[in-house]
Amino acid sequence: MLAFVLKRLALTGLMLFGLVCITFVVSNVAPSDPAALAAGPDATRDMVETIRREYGLDRPLHEQFLRYVAGLLQGDLGRSIVTTRPVSVDLARYFPATLELVLLSMTLGVLLGVPLGMASAVLKNRAPDHLTRFVAVSLVALPAFWFGILLQLLFSVHLEWLPTSGRLDVATPPPPPITGMILFDSAVAGQWATFRDAVSHAVLPALVLSFPCLASILRVNRAEMIEVLSSDYVTAARAHGVPPLRVVCVHALRNAMLPTLAIIGLRWGWMLGSTVLVETVFDWPGIGLYAVSAAIAGDFKPVMGVTLLIGLNFMIANLVVDILYGVLDPRLRTSS
Repeated sequence: MLAFVLKRLALTGLMLFGLVCITFVVSNVAPSDPAALAAGPDATRDMVETIRREYGLDRPLHEQFLRYVAGLLQGDLGRSIVTTRPVSVDLARYFPATLELVLLSMTLGVLLGVPLGMASAVLKNRAPDHLTRFVAVSLVALPAFWFGILLQLLFSVHLEWLPTSGRLDVATPPPPPITGMILFDSAVAGQWATFRDAVSHAVLPALVLSFPCLASILRVNRAEMIEVLSSDYVTAARAHGVPPLRVVCVHALRNAMLPTLAIIGLRWGWMLGSTVLVETVFDWPGIGLYAVSAAIAGDFKPVMGVTLLIGLNFMIANLVVDILYGVLDPRLRTSS
């Protein structure tokens, strides 16, 4: 098992270095001049050159890359030209909001997707199965930004049940910052009014972000459950009088969860990237909204930082899934 984990760690490190190289090249071949944008439209040429020297933009590309990699090894992601703050400070400020939203969405997707996939497989080709498949295809096809606006118009503007945007109302006191996740911090502090307000703000963006995840988990789990339920060992368990609920929830689900874990790991990474649209629609102050603002301003250091953070989380999720694969199926450890 140790060799299996070490091999996956080495592969993750190699992929992370490749992501650093690609991100740096793509960010630096952009046609915009970040120094000119930071100096403003009325800046003189000397002012632009001063900013360019200050941020090291006047050096050759390979020197900038070596400085960037050396900074990454020390935890330095560079400095934003627009905010003049270190990118790591900005990410530490905005990432908890995104993490909270993704955790809520992923929890909702798993808690609904796995049971619905199981029920759809057990009731194959019946009315509930057709309904869940129709819903799954519809949820995957819906554009997140369009669906988010529709939910805002329905629940916020027309029914006035939920707030339109943000994480808290202006008059609601925020909890003491422990993790930066308002739901967790307010629960720990016992500020239940703040907790309820944070829940009401998180419902719509969490729903929009969770639907593609829910649909993918449902479809994969259904397909795997149908295959496993027709296998010989499940037939033998039924013949020996094992209760149907135990056959489905224990014997069949254990093997069907292997591909489902893979789609959960992939969806975790995709959800972090999908927050760009959702956070923009709901004005959710996370790394997605931060990346959009930086990209509009031509500030490539924050864009690189957000890309690396999302890529790192994607790789960690896949690493965890690989390790869980090895735990659930010992054959994978032996073959590796």
